[in-house]
Amino acid sequence: MKLSKIFLSLLVAVSMGNVVQAQLKLNGAGATFPYVIYSKWFDVYSKDNGVQFNYQSIGSGGGIKQTIEGTVDFGATDGPMSNDQLKEAKEKQGSDVLHIPTVMGAVVITYNLQEAGKDLHLSPDVLAQIYLGQITKWNDEQIAKINSGKKLPDKSIIVVHRSDGSGTTNIFTDYLTKVSKTWAVNIGKGTSVNWPVGLGGKGNEGVAGLVKQSDGSIGYVELAYAVKNGLPYAVLQNKVGKFVDASFESVSAAAAGALENMPEDLRVSITNANGNESYPISGFTWLLIYKNMKDKSKAQEIVKFLKWAMNEGQSYAKDLYYAPLPKEVIALCQKKIESIQTK
Repeated sequence: MKLSKIFLSLLVAVSMGNVVQAQLKLNGAGATFPYVIYSKWFDVYSKDNGVQFNYQSIGSGGGIKQTIEGTVDFGATDGPMSNDQLKEAKEKQGSDVLHIPTVMGAVVITYNLQEAGKDLHLSPDVLAQIYLGQITKWNDEQIAKINSGKKLPDKSIIVVHRSDGSGTTNIFTDYLTKVSKTWAVNIGKGTSVNWPVGLGGKGNEGVAGLVKQSDGSIGYVELAYAVKNGLPYAVLQNKVGKFVDASFESVSAAAAGALENMPEDLRVSITNANGNESYPISGFTWLLIYKNMKDKSKAQEIVKFLKWAMNEGQSYAKDLYYAPLPKEVIALCQKKIESIQTK
């Protein structure tokens, strides 16, 4: 009897070991912008399906680089890969890289200025001049003009930006390039730029942390990070001149115009969009997926996960301060997902 129990225990232990060994792990890296919702997705999906996710929130630049080098199973970015990057990835990995939008979000201008309280108003021109180092004081007449009734202090503006390659930076500088000729000519857009002024923080977390601890500071982060850190964020003037708060509705309004001319590869910018209700610094975030993965079992699991993300996954978006994808975009994504080679 004792030997039978010992044998049974060993059999159970071996079986459990085989289950653990057989559990698939998917490695990814990239954008910090969607990290809040990706963490939730990976946790929920893993519990229900037994797939492990190892996602490193290192910034979009790092995600693109690792996708090109093939050191991850998938990448993540808020700034689409360039044509040259896509070509390099195909040459090195023998596969096209697909851009699969997952959710939409708002890049908000957060600040640490107790005297101003909430709902500080900023126009495109003022914001560009602050980041160009041309407006350096909070009581500058241009800021005061659009914030009547607020007591703005004679205090220096501490500009905070990202120090790493960042899709959030790509969205923000894409916006600045559209609204400021000076910015477009001298700085431009990208996941990394040569900032005229300011302090650098790593990741959305780093920027939010610097703003939180620096009186008089201003920075740009994904909406969830501002909310998580209890930081106020500005009401921005959009393309038609209306001051708009960041919300699911205003981000969705910004996306509406892009749907009419959505490119086939799904790489699209929705900053400075038309429409009365459009929030001006809105953006999609993408997962970077190899169309032809070398490990077919991983390809099959990624396809299953992506289908889940397009359906059940979208239900988590609003609670985590992201905007769910429009149904028209989900339909386009599903076609891309079906094109992934799993056999």
